[in-house]
Amino acid sequence: MPVDQSIREKLFQVIDSNFAISRGMPIPLGPTLQRHGINFAVFSKHATAVTLVLFVPGDTEPIAEFPLDPHYNRTGHVWHAFVSGVDVGIQYGYRMDGPRDHLHKFDYDQVLLDPYCRSVSGGSRWGSRHDIDHHRDPLTETGEVHGQHSVVVDGEFDWEFDQPLNRPLWETIIYELHVRGMTVHKNSGVKNRGTFAGLIEKIPYLKELGITAVELLPINEFDESGNWRRNPLTGERLFDYWGYNSIAFFAAKAAYAADHNVGAEVNEFRTMVKAMHKAGIEVILDIVFNHTSEGDERGQTLSFRGIDNSIYYMVDPTTGRHYNYSGCGNTMNCNHPVVRDMILDSLRYWVTEMHVDGFRFDLASILGRGQDGSVLPNPPLLERIAADPVLANTKIIAEAWDAGGLYQVGSFPSWGRWAEWNGKFRDDIRSFVKSDAGKVAALATRLSGSADLYQGSGRAPYHSINFVTSHDGFTMRDLVSYNEKRNESNGERGADGDNDNHSWNCGVEGPTRSEPIEKLRQKQVKNLATLLMLSHGVPMILAGDEFGRTQNGNNNAYCQDNPTSWVDWRLAEKNSELLQFFQRLVRFRRQHTIFQRQQFGDDGITISWHGKRLNQPDWSWESRSLAMRLSESDDFENATDIFLIAHSHWEPDSFELPALAAGRRWCRFVDTARGEDSITELGSEYPLSDQCSYRVADRSTVVLVAKEFDDKPVPSAN
Repeated sequence: MPVDQSIREKLFQVIDSNFAISRGMPIPLGPTLQRHGINFAVFSKHATAVTLVLFVPGDTEPIAEFPLDPHYNRTGHVWHAFVSGVDVGIQYGYRMDGPRDHLHKFDYDQVLLDPYCRSVSGGSRWGSRHDIDHHRDPLTETGEVHGQHSVVVDGEFDWEFDQPLNRPLWETIIYELHVRGMTVHKNSGVKNRGTFAGLIEKIPYLKELGITAVELLPINEFDESGNWRRNPLTGERLFDYWGYNSIAFFAAKAAYAADHNVGAEVNEFRTMVKAMHKAGIEVILDIVFNHTSEGDERGQTLSFRGIDNSIYYMVDPTTGRHYNYSGCGNTMNCNHPVVRDMILDSLRYWVTEMHVDGFRFDLASILGRGQDGSVLPNPPLLERIAADPVLANTKIIAEAWDAGGLYQVGSFPSWGRWAEWNGKFRDDIRSFVKSDAGKVAALATRLSGSADLYQGSGRAPYHSINFVTSHDGFTMRDLVSYNEKRNESNGERGADGDNDNHSWNCGVEGPTRSEPIEKLRQKQVKNLATLLMLSHGVPMILAGDEFGRTQNGNNNAYCQDNPTSWVDWRLAEKNSELLQFFQRLVRFRRQHTIFQRQQFGDDGITISWHGKRLNQPDWSWESRSLAMRLSESDDFENATDIFLIAHSHWEPDSFELPALAAGRRWCRFVDTARGEDSITELGSEYPLSDQCSYRVADRSTVVLVAKEFDDKPVPSAN
């Protein structure tokens, strides 16, 4: 691991010449740079002895160890010390002693990570630990990952005038991506592949696509080598690729930095955020407070378990077994006051010192459970996040369910602040497009903002984060290419991943050379994209869907650090027509504020429903067609007037069109059945030759927009 030699020499000099320890202060927790030294503070209620351990970068043996006096270096349950003569770059950890029983797991031989550390050493190169410390099955053995130390980093960075952008949520279009997967492919065209710096190189692409925010899969420090399984098809070791196993909530992933010097990831992340903001793009973090990488009571001890197991985790007081509402072995004790404070401190850190714009909370329903696992009616942590003054303009998005069976989409405690991943939107749109019966009413509800979920709870349409695909599940291309998941390479004998995907392969499972099936699949992707982008709520696009990225049917690629998960940028050229379709859809949405609805009810926007005949929507079980007219009130000059026809029947049909005021005519913007001509360049829409009806092809979506024309002859759309 590269170490800045000047830092190393400087640390040796100050340690040799001017090194002392004094009482220090209990707040703030973590390392605090002060004049002439560093204050260290760590919480542990049940520890009987704590030793601060210091390391020089590059050395595995400590340079010094300082037992903390329980009377002098402790205030309440916080152990603290001020060490003079050390500076930025010093590495450290804690040894803790105390009871070792079914509730407590103290082991003085372990050097523990500080929960408040800003950087973690030992993992600056992706996969560097893969063949070092993980020859065992972590479910049956315990052990320490060596070489991981907390690092004191410099908080200095030239932000200039940068601040979080504070774009209104209703104007937001989210693009979900994996930092490594976005640019690590050899054809990504970037210099710094798989890194924060690599993302900077893709900003021109993101701007051209038109999205307003990137949502990054977890970037908190995790061990990608923690997966002990092998691919049964190739024998290759698998990874914890997605990173939903954090171990340090204040630390960015070191292996996501192009600069491999210890601590360099901090400012590289900041540089990326600053560059995104300069381009008008917000940065949202997918953050995982519901569990850690330490696993259940048989797992590794890296930090929280060794510091105070029964405080940081939900533990059965009788057996010591970890409650497992996360499906990953342990569950953070999120509503314990100390853990609540740590979570709030982490969020404030990412907003104030790293300038992020929002958070998506993984399995957020866990954050609403009490210390015994019960579902709280007014969870204090969720309320504190919603009401925190520092986070007041920050986007807070819940994955409103957990692995313990709690499903709160539409009922997540919100205080008018929390938005939600709308899983019902995903399922209903998928089902309608694949021609399931009985889905027309559900389609209408989702298109108009999911009032069944959010109206009357102090929330608005924009509290629904609408998505058809995400990292978890099929890509959009695979959604129209596979009836069944293909997860054999995950090494779990196909037992992982959802079995209920609401997918349809269009007639052939997987790859095909059939031109009609390929055309149908392309059309189905466009149907899904159109309904997603033109629904009320906040749309989220999965990276690569805009040009047909495939995972070859794997709907749970959490362990696949290979082309299965990487964005293949050759597809952007191969499927450039689909990419253009997405780009124009995004621009159309941003151009028409009628899709950015801020409230339910009387807001100057009118929605009316139609079927094949005007004002006669067919809500019956066998219906597979719906038309929606979305218009602003007549008070607006040149008010927006849009007519959307969603037709998932396998036979074509004709739909009546509403009459328009004099001088206005219906113009086609989208017809997904028209192949390369399925979307019109914005501003170039021409009037339909027939203003009374429109013939819609099978399994197609049509979008018409009303435009003003004088009496002069104009070209007509066919």
